[in-house]
Amino acid sequence: MTTPPEPTAGVFSGREHQLPVRIYYEDTDFSGIVYHANYLRYLERGRSDFFRLVGISHTELAEQDTAFAIIHMTLDFKRSARVDDALVVRTTYDRVKGPRLYVTQRITRGDDVVLEAKGEAVCISLSGRPRRPTAEMLAQLSPWLAEQPGA
Repeated sequence: MTTPPEPTAGVFSGREHQLPVRIYYEDTDFSGIVYHANYLRYLERGRSDFFRLVGISHTELAEQDTAFAIIHMTLDFKRSARVDDALVVRTTYDRVKGPRLYVTQRITRGDDVVLEAKGEAVCISLSGRPRRPTAEMLAQLSPWLAEQPGA
């Protein structure tokens, strides 16, 4: 018996994390267009897999009484995506300031931009109180940031 392959966590191209996403019928509304709230799911997958590839595990964070919460997200819908489309979620973390992480995301189909997003996440304890990312987490994120912490 062979072990099935692991799902992809995407790849990095420079600072940008790229996660391929296929659109299935379940992602669409009655018109065959991706339901708007599903884009938030794709963006979350991009942010989560970015962390996964740089070595930050959500499970390990929880064991350290740490999590992330999105506190602000701006979405700009450019084009519709449809069933069977092959999209790429493109994620860059721009900077860390105190407990806040600033993220830029795009969803593309080929050369076309489907959605642009700007987000702000906050590092929190599991009880919901803001906290600064650990030194280890900052070290794992630093090579991928446009602006270095403390700069």
